Amino acid sequence: MLSIRNATVKFRAADGTEVHALDSVSFDIPPDSIVVALGASGCGKSTLLNAIAGFQPLTEGTISIDGEAVNGPGGDRGVVFQKDTLLPWSSVLDNVALGLRYRGVPKPERHRQARDLLKLVDLSDFEAKPPYELSGGMRQRVGIARALATDPKILLMDEPFGALDSLTRENMQQLLAAIWARTGKQIFFITHSIEEALTLGTHILVMSPRPGRIVARYEADFVRQFALSGDIGPVLANPRFVSLREEIRSIIHKPATGNERQAA
Repeated sequence: MLSIRNATVKFRAADGTEVHALDSVSFDIPPDSIVVALGASGCGKSTLLNAIAGFQPLTEGTISIDGEAVNGPGGDRGVVFQKDTLLPWSSVLDNVALGLRYRGVPKPERHRQARDLLKLVDLSDFEAKPPYELSGGMRQRVGIARALATDPKILLMDEPFGALDSLTRENMQQLLAAIWARTGKQIFFITHSIEEALTLGTHILVMSPRPGRIVARYEADFVRQFALSGDIGPVLANPRFVSLREEIRSIIHKPATGNERQAA
């Protein structure tokens, strides 16, 4: 269980002004869940993810995993960024095995584990290729495999599909839903897309403009349907999906003030 309590982040920008990025954010990431934070640009989504990853210290509040405080980066969290951070001089196989290498896992074993993950993301035929010979979607699949290689408790995903074309993005969403259904990995995912949040999230957190606060919470189950069928069409046409999409859109355009909203 990952728990965030009253997370507040303030920092001084390069021009000397104080930025109040997050204000009193609290939520949990239960086992077997995908929590998606959703909001307009500048609402503090990336700041929140960076705080969970241990890259950004909190000004106030706490973040803990199974009761242990998060005070910096750790192997219990894997991160997938919007732009891939693969090593261009290494093969796909060695990129996936990088974290295992740093852990001192012998080469034969780390390559065995890396091949299992490349099979999971359907890239077994590309293990010897350098990353620059792969498409953007394929490189993101390598990034997901690398983040999973060390078997983190929680997978953190910073708008990983935002730069992809619509068809590739849909394929990547389907892949993530299938991986989640198979592994039960806890995931924290941030996005600008309401449809993506509803398609992938078991829990959706709608955030206000800066300072970022949670102004609405929803629970959904569309990702299970998507993972089972592999077809996004029925999900997008579901009347409840359409209703929630429009409700969330209205909240983002006119953020709630005062008490946050909740829905199931």
